[in-house]
Amino acid sequence: MLVYFVTDEPTKLPAIRAMLEPQHAVVPWVLGGDATGLRSHGVLMVDIDLRQMSRVDQLRFILEQLTSIREKLFVVHNLSRSMVAQAHALGATAIISRPKEAILKVAQIEEAEAAEENAANPTQEMDEGVVAFASMFSDVRRGRPLKLVDAKRATSKIITRVGQDGLSTWLDEVRRYHEGTFQHCLLVTGVAVAFGLDVGFSGGDVSRLGMAATLHDIGKARIPLSILDKPGRLDPEEEEIIRRHPAIGYDLLKGVSGISPEILDGVRHHHEYLDGSGYPDGLAGSQISDLVRLLTISDIFAALVESRPYRPPMARQDAYQILCGMEGKLEGALVKAFRKVALAS
Repeated sequence: MLVYFVTDEPTKLPAIRAMLEPQHAVVPWVLGGDATGLRSHGVLMVDIDLRQMSRVDQLRFILEQLTSIREKLFVVHNLSRSMVAQAHALGATAIISRPKEAILKVAQIEEAEAAEENAANPTQEMDEGVVAFASMFSDVRRGRPLKLVDAKRATSKIITRVGQDGLSTWLDEVRRYHEGTFQHCLLVTGVAVAFGLDVGFSGGDVSRLGMAATLHDIGKARIPLSILDKPGRLDPEEEEIIRRHPAIGYDLLKGVSGISPEILDGVRHHHEYLDGSGYPDGLAGSQISDLVRLLTISDIFAALVESRPYRPPMARQDAYQILCGMEGKLEGALVKAFRKVALAS
Protein backbone atom coordinates (compact mmCIF):
# COMPACT_ATOMS: atom_id res chain seq x y z
CA MET A 1 0.00 0.00 0.00
CA LEU A 2 1.16 3.54 -0.78
CA VAL A 3 1.46 5.88 2.19
CA TYR A 4 1.67 9.56 1.30
CA PHE A 5 3.40 11.22 4.24
CA VAL A 6 2.80 14.96 4.56
CA THR A 7 4.92 16.79 7.10
CA ASP A 8 6.24 20.23 7.93
CA GLU A 9 9.55 18.83 9.23
CA PRO A 10 11.81 16.88 6.83
CA THR A 11 13.61 15.32 9.82
CA LYS A 12 10.51 13.16 10.47
CA LEU A 13 10.85 11.31 7.14
CA PRO A 14 13.62 8.77 8.01
CA ALA A 15 11.73 7.46 11.05
CA ILE A 16 8.50 7.01 9.07
CA ARG A 17 10.33 5.18 6.30
CA ALA A 18 12.05 2.93 8.81
CA MET A 19 8.71 2.01 10.37
CA LEU A 20 6.66 1.42 7.22
CA GLU A 21 9.04 0.26 4.52
CA PRO A 22 9.42 -2.19 2.82
CA GLN A 23 5.89 -3.48 3.64
CA HIS A 24 4.45 -0.15 2.46
CA ALA A 25 5.84 2.34 -0.04
CA VAL A 26 6.25 5.78 1.55
CA VAL A 27 5.88 8.81 -0.73
CA PRO A 28 7.06 11.90 1.17
CA TRP A 29 5.85 15.43 0.71
CA VAL A 30 7.23 18.30 2.77
CA LEU A 31 4.61 21.02 3.26
CA GLY A 32 5.15 23.81 0.76
CA GLY A 33 6.65 21.51 -1.85
CA ASP A 34 5.18 20.10 -5.04
CA ALA A 35 2.18 17.83 -4.38
CA THR A 36 1.28 17.05 -7.97
CA GLY A 37 2.02 13.35 -7.43
CA LEU A 38 -0.55 12.97 -4.67
CA ARG A 39 -3.42 11.69 -6.79
CA SER A 40 -3.45 7.91 -6.48
CA HIS A 41 -5.30 5.66 -4.08
CA GLY A 42 -3.57 4.88 -0.81
CA VAL A 43 -3.33 6.34 2.68
CA LEU A 44 -2.59 9.98 3.36
CA MET A 45 -0.68 10.40 6.63
CA VAL A 46 -0.41 13.95 7.95
CA ASP A 47 2.02 15.05 10.69
CA ILE A 48 2.10 18.85 10.86
CA ASP A 49 1.59 21.50 13.52
CA LEU A 50 -2.15 22.17 13.26
CA ARG A 51 -1.80 25.23 15.50
CA GLN A 52 -0.06 27.09 12.67
CA MET A 53 -2.79 28.52 10.44
CA SER A 54 -0.42 29.12 7.54
CA ARG A 55 0.42 25.42 7.49
CA VAL A 56 -3.22 24.45 7.86
CA ASP A 57 -4.02 26.67 4.86
CA GLN A 58 -1.38 24.89 2.76
CA LEU A 59 -2.69 21.49 3.81
CA ARG A 60 -6.32 22.44 3.29
CA PHE A 61 -5.68 23.49 -0.29
CA ILE A 62 -4.12 20.10 -1.03
CA LEU A 63 -6.83 18.12 0.79
CA GLU A 64 -9.57 19.72 -1.29
CA GLN A 65 -7.99 18.15 -4.36
CA LEU A 66 -7.38 14.68 -2.93
CA THR A 67 -10.83 13.20 -3.47
CA SER A 68 -9.36 9.90 -4.67
CA ILE A 69 -7.60 9.24 -1.36
CA ARG A 70 -10.18 7.93 1.07
CA GLU A 71 -8.16 7.33 4.24
CA LYS A 72 -6.62 10.38 5.91
CA LEU A 73 -4.59 9.53 9.00
CA PHE A 74 -3.57 12.47 11.20
CA VAL A 75 -0.86 12.39 13.87
CA VAL A 76 -1.96 14.65 16.74
CA HIS A 77 0.66 14.65 19.47
CA ASN A 78 -0.74 14.55 23.03
CA LEU A 79 -4.23 14.39 21.46
CA SER A 80 -4.84 18.08 22.11
CA ARG A 81 -8.60 18.63 21.96
CA SER A 82 -8.40 21.71 19.77
CA MET A 83 -5.98 20.01 17.36
CA VAL A 84 -8.13 16.85 17.22
CA ALA A 85 -11.10 19.05 16.32
CA GLN A 86 -9.03 20.80 13.66
CA ALA A 87 -7.98 17.44 12.22
CA HIS A 88 -11.61 16.33 11.96
CA ALA A 89 -12.53 19.62 10.32
CA LEU A 90 -9.86 18.88 7.73
CA GLY A 91 -11.41 15.50 6.98
CA ALA A 92 -9.38 13.12 9.17
CA THR A 93 -10.72 9.57 9.05
CA ALA A 94 -8.44 8.40 11.87
CA ILE A 95 -6.28 10.07 14.51
CA ILE A 96 -3.23 8.66 16.31
CA SER A 97 -1.07 10.24 18.99
CA ARG A 98 2.30 8.80 17.90
CA PRO A 99 3.78 7.96 14.49
CA LYS A 100 4.53 4.40 15.70
CA GLU A 101 0.81 3.70 15.87
CA ALA A 102 0.72 4.13 12.09
CA ILE A 103 2.05 0.59 11.54
CA LEU A 104 -1.07 -1.03 13.00
CA LYS A 105 -3.45 1.57 11.56
CA VAL A 106 -2.15 1.24 8.01
CA ALA A 107 -2.39 -2.55 8.27
CA GLN A 108 -6.01 -2.26 9.43
CA ILE A 109 -6.84 0.10 6.57
CA GLU A 110 -5.19 -2.23 4.06
CA GLU A 111 -7.21 -5.17 5.38
CA ALA A 112 -10.48 -3.21 5.31
CA GLU A 113 -9.88 -1.97 1.76
CA ALA A 114 -9.10 -5.51 0.57
CA ALA A 115 -12.40 -6.70 2.05
CA GLU A 116 -14.27 -3.84 0.36
CA GLU A 117 -12.69 -4.59 -3.02
CA ASN A 118 -13.85 -8.18 -2.73
CA ALA A 119 -17.38 -7.12 -1.81
CA ALA A 120 -17.97 -4.21 -4.19
CA ASN A 121 -16.40 -1.35 -6.06
CA PRO A 122 -16.60 1.65 -3.66
CA THR A 123 -17.77 4.96 -5.07
CA GLN A 124 -16.31 8.37 -4.32
CA GLU A 125 -19.50 10.27 -3.41
CA MET A 126 -18.90 10.02 0.32
CA ASP A 127 -15.26 11.12 0.03
CA GLU A 128 -16.09 14.18 -2.06
CA GLY A 129 -19.06 15.10 0.11
CA VAL A 130 -16.90 14.92 3.22
CA VAL A 131 -14.23 17.15 1.66
CA ALA A 132 -16.93 19.72 0.90
CA PHE A 133 -18.18 19.53 4.51
CA ALA A 134 -14.65 19.99 5.85
CA SER A 135 -14.08 23.03 3.65
CA MET A 136 -17.39 24.59 4.67
CA PHE A 137 -16.95 24.16 8.43
CA SER A 138 -13.31 25.19 8.34
CA ASP A 139 -14.16 28.46 6.55
CA VAL A 140 -16.85 29.40 9.06
CA ARG A 141 -14.76 28.44 12.08
CA ARG A 142 -11.98 30.73 10.90
CA GLY A 143 -14.22 33.68 10.04
CA ARG A 144 -14.22 33.26 6.28
CA PRO A 145 -17.39 33.61 4.21
CA LEU A 146 -19.26 30.37 3.64
CA LYS A 147 -19.20 29.18 0.04
CA LEU A 148 -22.65 27.89 -0.88
CA VAL A 149 -21.07 25.76 -3.60
CA ASP A 150 -19.49 23.58 -0.89
CA ALA A 151 -22.90 22.91 0.68
CA LYS A 152 -24.42 22.15 -2.71
CA ARG A 153 -21.60 19.80 -3.60
CA ALA A 154 -21.82 17.94 -0.28
CA THR A 155 -25.60 17.62 -0.55
CA SER A 156 -25.46 16.41 -4.14
CA LYS A 157 -22.93 13.70 -3.31
CA ILE A 158 -24.98 12.51 -0.34
CA ILE A 159 -28.19 12.39 -2.39
CA THR A 160 -26.40 10.29 -5.00
CA ARG A 161 -24.90 7.91 -2.45
CA VAL A 162 -28.08 7.40 -0.40
CA GLY A 163 -30.13 7.00 -3.58
CA GLN A 164 -27.75 4.33 -4.90
CA ASP A 165 -26.84 2.35 -1.79
CA GLY A 166 -29.55 3.16 0.75
CA LEU A 167 -29.50 4.73 4.19
CA SER A 168 -28.04 1.76 6.09
CA THR A 169 -24.80 1.83 4.08
CA TRP A 170 -24.51 5.59 4.59
CA LEU A 171 -25.06 5.34 8.37
CA ASP A 172 -22.51 2.54 8.72
CA GLU A 173 -19.81 4.33 6.74
CA VAL A 174 -20.26 7.71 8.42
CA ARG A 175 -20.11 6.15 11.89
CA ARG A 176 -17.01 4.24 10.90
CA TYR A 177 -15.00 7.18 9.59
CA HIS A 178 -16.21 10.29 11.41
CA GLU A 179 -17.23 11.52 14.84
CA GLY A 180 -18.58 14.53 16.73
CA THR A 181 -20.42 17.41 15.06
CA PHE A 182 -19.03 16.36 11.68
CA GLN A 183 -20.53 12.88 11.99
CA HIS A 184 -23.86 14.30 13.13
CA CYS A 185 -24.24 16.64 10.16
CA LEU A 186 -23.40 13.87 7.68
CA LEU A 187 -25.89 11.53 9.36
CA VAL A 188 -28.70 14.12 9.46
CA THR A 189 -28.25 14.89 5.78
CA GLY A 190 -28.33 11.21 4.85
CA VAL A 191 -31.42 10.56 6.98
CA ALA A 192 -33.26 13.62 5.66
CA VAL A 193 -32.46 12.72 2.04
CA ALA A 194 -33.67 9.15 2.59
CA PHE A 195 -36.87 10.52 4.20
CA GLY A 196 -37.52 12.89 1.30
CA LEU A 197 -36.90 10.17 -1.29
CA ASP A 198 -39.15 7.70 0.53
CA VAL A 199 -42.13 10.05 0.75
CA GLY A 200 -41.84 10.84 -2.96
CA PHE A 201 -40.46 14.36 -2.91
CA SER A 202 -39.50 15.87 -6.25
CA GLY A 203 -35.82 16.24 -7.04
CA GLY A 204 -35.94 19.94 -6.18
CA ASP A 205 -37.63 19.32 -2.83
CA VAL A 206 -35.13 16.59 -1.92
CA SER A 207 -32.31 19.01 -2.74
CA ARG A 208 -33.83 21.77 -0.59
CA LEU A 209 -34.36 19.40 2.33
CA GLY A 210 -30.85 18.03 1.89
CA MET A 211 -29.35 21.51 1.78
CA ALA A 212 -31.21 22.50 4.95
CA ALA A 213 -29.84 19.36 6.63
CA THR A 214 -26.31 19.99 5.36
CA LEU A 215 -26.36 23.52 6.80
CA HIS A 216 -28.60 22.97 9.85
CA ASP A 217 -25.75 22.93 12.41
CA ILE A 218 -23.35 25.32 10.67
CA GLY A 219 -23.75 27.67 13.64
CA LYS A 220 -21.86 25.14 15.76
CA ALA A 221 -18.71 26.18 13.90
CA ARG A 222 -18.85 29.30 16.10
CA ILE A 223 -19.46 27.42 19.38
CA PRO A 224 -16.32 26.87 21.55
CA LEU A 225 -14.73 23.47 20.95
CA SER A 226 -14.55 22.89 24.70
CA ILE A 227 -18.36 22.74 24.69
CA LEU A 228 -18.79 20.85 21.41
CA ASP A 229 -16.24 18.20 22.43
CA LYS A 230 -17.28 17.85 26.08
CA PRO A 231 -17.77 14.11 26.71
CA GLY A 232 -20.32 14.49 29.51
CA ARG A 233 -23.49 16.42 30.22
CA LEU A 234 -23.36 20.19 29.65
CA ASP A 235 -23.91 22.49 32.60
CA PRO A 236 -26.74 25.11 32.37
CA GLU A 237 -24.41 27.86 31.11
CA GLU A 238 -22.94 25.60 28.44
CA GLU A 239 -26.42 24.44 27.45
CA GLU A 240 -27.46 28.06 26.96
CA ILE A 241 -24.46 28.63 24.69
CA ILE A 242 -25.12 25.54 22.57
CA ARG A 243 -28.77 26.59 22.14
CA ARG A 244 -27.57 29.68 20.28
CA HIS A 245 -26.32 27.69 17.29
CA PRO A 246 -29.56 27.85 15.20
CA ALA A 247 -29.66 31.65 15.42
CA ILE A 248 -25.90 31.88 14.77
CA GLY A 249 -26.28 29.68 11.70
CA TYR A 250 -29.18 31.78 10.44
CA ASP A 251 -27.16 34.99 10.86
CA LEU A 252 -24.20 33.45 9.03
CA LEU A 253 -26.35 32.42 6.08
CA LYS A 254 -28.97 35.14 5.67
CA GLY A 255 -26.66 37.35 3.63
CA VAL A 256 -25.30 34.57 1.42
CA SER A 257 -26.28 35.01 -2.21
CA GLY A 258 -28.48 32.22 -3.51
CA ILE A 259 -29.67 30.89 -0.15
CA SER A 260 -33.40 30.18 -0.18
CA PRO A 261 -35.91 31.18 2.55
CA GLU A 262 -36.82 27.50 3.06
CA ILE A 263 -33.22 26.60 3.87
CA LEU A 264 -32.86 29.56 6.24
CA ASP A 265 -36.06 28.45 7.93
CA GLY A 266 -34.66 24.96 8.43
CA VAL A 267 -31.37 26.22 9.85
CA ARG A 268 -33.07 28.55 12.36
CA HIS A 269 -35.99 26.38 13.42
CA HIS A 270 -34.87 22.73 13.43
CA HIS A 271 -35.17 22.69 17.25
CA GLU A 272 -38.74 24.02 17.32
CA TYR A 273 -41.59 21.75 18.50
CA LEU A 274 -45.29 21.78 17.66
CA ASP A 275 -46.21 22.43 21.31
CA GLY A 276 -44.11 25.62 21.42
CA SER A 277 -41.46 24.20 23.76
CA GLY A 278 -38.58 24.45 21.27
CA TYR A 279 -36.06 27.20 20.52
CA PRO A 280 -34.94 29.80 19.51
CA ASP A 281 -38.31 31.41 18.69
CA GLY A 282 -40.82 29.20 20.50
CA LEU A 283 -42.80 28.53 17.33
CA ALA A 284 -45.87 26.30 17.55
CA GLY A 285 -48.31 24.44 15.31
CA SER A 286 -48.82 25.98 11.88
CA GLN A 287 -45.88 28.38 12.40
CA ILE A 288 -43.57 25.41 11.74
CA SER A 289 -43.14 24.55 8.05
CA ASP A 290 -43.31 21.06 6.55
CA LEU A 291 -39.60 21.13 5.70
CA VAL A 292 -38.71 21.95 9.30
CA ARG A 293 -40.96 19.15 10.59
CA LEU A 294 -39.15 16.59 8.44
CA LEU A 295 -35.75 18.04 9.32
CA THR A 296 -36.45 17.94 13.07
CA ILE A 297 -37.41 14.26 12.94
CA SER A 298 -34.25 13.50 10.93
CA ASP A 299 -32.11 15.50 13.36
CA ILE A 300 -33.42 13.73 16.47
CA PHE A 301 -33.15 10.28 14.92
CA ALA A 302 -29.57 10.91 13.71
CA ALA A 303 -28.53 12.17 17.16
CA LEU A 304 -29.81 8.97 18.75
CA VAL A 305 -28.16 6.53 16.33
CA GLU A 306 -24.78 8.28 16.05
CA SER A 307 -21.81 6.94 17.97
CA ARG A 308 -20.21 9.00 20.71
CA PRO A 309 -16.94 8.47 22.62
CA TYR A 310 -18.96 7.91 25.81
CA ARG A 311 -21.79 5.72 24.43
CA PRO A 312 -22.48 3.31 21.56
CA PRO A 313 -25.09 4.16 18.91
CA MET A 314 -28.68 3.43 19.88
CA ALA A 315 -30.45 0.70 17.92
CA ARG A 316 -32.61 2.15 15.16
CA GLN A 317 -35.73 0.43 16.54
CA ASP A 318 -35.17 2.06 19.96
CA ALA A 319 -34.51 5.46 18.38
CA TYR A 320 -37.74 5.22 16.42
CA GLN A 321 -39.70 4.37 19.59
CA ILE A 322 -38.39 7.56 21.19
CA LEU A 323 -39.74 9.54 18.22
CA CYS A 324 -43.10 7.80 18.67
CA GLY A 325 -43.10 8.89 22.31
CA MET A 326 -42.73 12.57 21.40
CA GLU A 327 -46.44 13.01 20.71
CA GLY A 328 -47.45 16.66 20.65
CA LYS A 329 -43.91 17.77 19.80
CA LEU A 330 -43.55 16.03 16.43
CA GLU A 331 -46.17 15.54 13.76
CA GLY A 332 -47.59 12.05 14.27
CA ALA A 333 -48.35 11.44 10.59
CA LEU A 334 -44.75 12.21 9.63
CA VAL A 335 -43.37 10.02 12.41
CA LYS A 336 -45.48 7.15 11.07
CA ALA A 337 -44.26 7.85 7.54
CA PHE A 338 -40.68 7.84 8.85
CA ARG A 339 -41.01 4.26 10.18
CA LYS A 340 -39.94 2.64 6.92
CA VAL A 341 -36.87 4.86 6.69
CA ALA A 342 -35.93 4.35 10.34
CA LEU A 343 -36.20 0.57 10.30
CA ALA A 344 -35.18 -0.34 6.74
CA SER A 345 -32.23 -2.71 6.61
